Amino acid sequence: MFEIRGRSTIFAALALFAPSLTPPAASQAPLAPAALAAPASGAPVLSPEGAGAAVRPLAELPYTPSLEPGFMDRSIDPCVDFYAYSCNGWRTRNTIPPDKSRWSVYGKLYNENQQVLWGLLEEASHDTESADLELRKLGDYFGACMDLAAIDSAGLVPIRADIRAIDQTKERQALATLLGGLHSHLTGRGMLFGFGAEQDPGDATQRIAVVSAGGLGLPDRDYYLKGDAETLALRGKYVAHVARSFELLGEPPVWAAESAAIVLRIEIELAKASLSAVDRRDPHKVYHRMNLAGLQKLAPSFSFKDYFTAVGVNSGGATFVVNVTQPDFMKAVEKLVAKAPLADIQCYLRWHLVRSAASELSASFREADFAFYSAILRGVPEPPARWQECVDAVDRDLGEALGKVFVAKAFTPATRAAADEMVRGIHQVMGERLQTLDWMSAPTRERALAKLAAMRYKIGSPEVSRDYSRLAIERGDFFGNVRRAAEFENRRRIAQIGKPIDRGEWDMTAPTVNAYYNPSMNDMNFPAGVLLPPLFDPKLDDAPNYGNTGGTIGHELTHGFDDEGRQFDAAGNLKDWWQPEDAAKFKERAQCVVDQFAQYRVVDDIKINSRLTLGEDVADLGGTILAWEAWKKATAGKVLEPRDGLTPEQRFFVGYAQWVCEDQRPEQLRLSAATNPHSPGIWRINGVVANMPEFAQAFSCKAGQPMVREKVCRIW
Repeated sequence: MFEIRGRSTIFAALALFAPSLTPPAASQAPLAPAALAAPASGAPVLSPEGAGAAVRPLAELPYTPSLEPGFMDRSIDPCVDFYAYSCNGWRTRNTIPPDKSRWSVYGKLYNENQQVLWGLLEEASHDTESADLELRKLGDYFGACMDLAAIDSAGLVPIRADIRAIDQTKERQALATLLGGLHSHLTGRGMLFGFGAEQDPGDATQRIAVVSAGGLGLPDRDYYLKGDAETLALRGKYVAHVARSFELLGEPPVWAAESAAIVLRIEIELAKASLSAVDRRDPHKVYHRMNLAGLQKLAPSFSFKDYFTAVGVNSGGATFVVNVTQPDFMKAVEKLVAKAPLADIQCYLRWHLVRSAASELSASFREADFAFYSAILRGVPEPPARWQECVDAVDRDLGEALGKVFVAKAFTPATRAAADEMVRGIHQVMGERLQTLDWMSAPTRERALAKLAAMRYKIGSPEVSRDYSRLAIERGDFFGNVRRAAEFENRRRIAQIGKPIDRGEWDMTAPTVNAYYNPSMNDMNFPAGVLLPPLFDPKLDDAPNYGNTGGTIGHELTHGFDDEGRQFDAAGNLKDWWQPEDAAKFKERAQCVVDQFAQYRVVDDIKINSRLTLGEDVADLGGTILAWEAWKKATAGKVLEPRDGLTPEQRFFVGYAQWVCEDQRPEQLRLSAATNPHSPGIWRINGVVANMPEFAQAFSCKAGQPMVREKVCRIW
């Protein structure tokens, strides 16, 4: 989620068991709570031993500006490889840590934010008598997570009741109630299909229920369907991992191998019925609004009425509707429920129960989970530090409470005001561009301007934070805390079904180093975590700040008009508001980007799936153009001096490039090529500047050089 710069446009259902993410980890010491409140004073940093141990001064953690000349490699011709020119020095100094699959400027900042949170949580965990009940709850959760002795001694006890419920299901008719009960308290990973609540794409004023495809243990359906040697080998390792998990449940090796084979057979059938990653980007292909009867027709052997009752949803009303994102997938669920041996279904459910809970169970389960999903799938040599896993767990389950503390320490009113001013400037530039586009007709232009005018933006953190008072947190019960937090969040979302939208809600917490645009909300969201140095740096001149954070703002704004976002109107409804001839011109211009990025290599002989990355590639290009024009407008009439041997124009582009200095392990690159809607960092820079004559002029590039495309792609 971090290191992405502009999360892909949100169409996800916010399901009750969305795929979990593994943020970066490291072994640094936590920043003390006072660290960011007064950075110049040398505030203390806690040691790895905890709050009561020796401290070291904050000065040992260097300030990094949003443009660092030392990260450049001036031996490289910027007109040949601008990414290497801007980032080779950073890559030399920042090798991938052993507990990471990738490392980047975003990831490094996220790691520093986590250290701040570590210090805050360490202090809270030691203050068991705090009068601040919410802060005490944060400390109790963190303390329980850090107590590995208690977690390890519990063994299988935390999931024994769920295993028993699966094993004691004797009739197919009872599967719906069983699955509903499991879904109501599982977190992180899917089981058969997904269920949750989402903003209705057809009526953006309401939340509706959503049933989505799920139930795969590998990252994407293509891992089950492709037959090349590498994919076959990976599937073999996956089956071995599943078998190992069954052994940990107590099955003899022969039985465990048979159980793993059953799981693979079921998941292959589910994968065959699943949409591709590219198809899932089409909002029309994942919107099928129907009532309970319509859903039941897709899978008559599975009682959705019983399922909804078990998860706590009243589906009996005449107005109840649900979005079934993939009807054909639900037909595959019907085939499984109706025809597969019940013992096979139970086997499949046991595996996904273990998979969903592995990171909260004892060491043998955690180690097995890491061995496949991190070491094999992403190439990570070492597991993350426990403190970092626990910071992430608190952020996941008590994120808005934790975010309030983070914002109070790390995010100043001046930073918020500066970000607000930059957003307003870029917003204005987009309006001016829409008014002058030569390929857009007047009717479409009018609606585009109306959408832009209606677009909202949120900076820092939610104005009203979530109330966690009804969530019970116990100091000695980490697994129970995770389950209760999942139930709390599931109930909160279920309660929203059929209710008006709360447009103040966020889908990211304040410490997150990322940003996103939500087409149904028609809003941009910039958490406090992404508005800190080296990404947003009040100490530096405007040029790198506009290149860096300005590009991020423009990127998110452009998502409202990319190949996905443009299909939603000003109110957030999935509605075609384009004149046919304008839509055709947009697609023609977007095809230029598709053709360009399809030529770029990711790793080995794998090239970018540019249909998958189209929205992000278009947003990178459009966002940088908007940021450039906004910077020029903001500095009009000012005398801008060269710095560090760079002209102001060159500083804009180097600032832009250095936000994505990164390195990735080959395994991570292969995974990203299959699943990530973002292109690798090198092409997010070189692929963009090659389309900007402003760049060629700034660096005196000549026609025919790699950073000067003969056919320039441009939409906005």
